[in-house]
Amino acid sequence: MTVTELRPCTKTKYKVYLDGKFSFVLYKGELSRFGICEGAELSEDVTEKIRSEVLLKRAKLRALHLLADMDRTEASLREKLLQGFCPPDIAEEAIEYVRSFGYLDDTRFAENFVQSRQGTKSRQEIRAALLKKGVSEEAADRALEVCYDEREEAEAIRKLLRKKRFDPSCSQDRERQKIYGYLARKGFRYDLIRQVIQNCEDDA
Repeated sequence: MTVTELRPCTKTKYKVYLDGKFSFVLYKGELSRFGICEGAELSEDVTEKIRSEVLLKRAKLRALHLLADMDRTEASLREKLLQGFCPPDIAEEAIEYVRSFGYLDDTRFAENFVQSRQGTKSRQEIRAALLKKGVSEEAADRALEVCYDEREEAEAIRKLLRKKRFDPSCSQDRERQKIYGYLARKGFRYDLIRQVIQNCEDDA
C-alpha cells in the first residue's frame, strides 16, 4: 500500500491516507517510527504492526478513559471512538475488550438510567431517552419493567404540578385542561394524571 497523503489534524497528529483512502491517525513521532511519508510503500507486516501495537492499544485505553469518565451505552462509546478517527474495526475490538471486563453493559446502563429519572420523568419520556442513547427497544422495555415504579411516576406528576403552581382546588376548567395537555405531552397517562389531581383535591 502507498502512502498517498499525510493531512495534519492537530499540531502533532496526522491523518494517513493509503491508496487514496483515509486509514488511521498517527502522531508525528509514530510517523517517523514506521517510516511513513508521502509516497512511501507500507508492507502488510508494517500496517498490521501499526494496527496491533498502536491503534488497538490506543483505542482500548481511550475506551477505558471514556467509561471511567461516565457510564455509557455501547452506541455512545462507539460514536466517541469513531469521532476520534478510530478505524471502525479497531473500535469494535476495543468495545469487545471493555465489554469482556464488564465495563460496558447496556442493561445495567438502562436500569441505572430508569432509577435515576423515574421520579422526574414519565415512563414514555425515559423510554424515548434510552432509545436516543442507543439502547435497544428490548433492553429499554426490560429495564422499565424491572425498575420503573408507578408510584414514582405519580410523584413526578406531583412535582410538575408544584413547579407549575397548579392548585386543583381553585383551578378553572381552562387551566385544568391546559395542565392535562401539558402532562399528556410529557408522556403521562391520562388516568394517572386524573388520579393524582384527584388525590391533590382530596388532600386540600
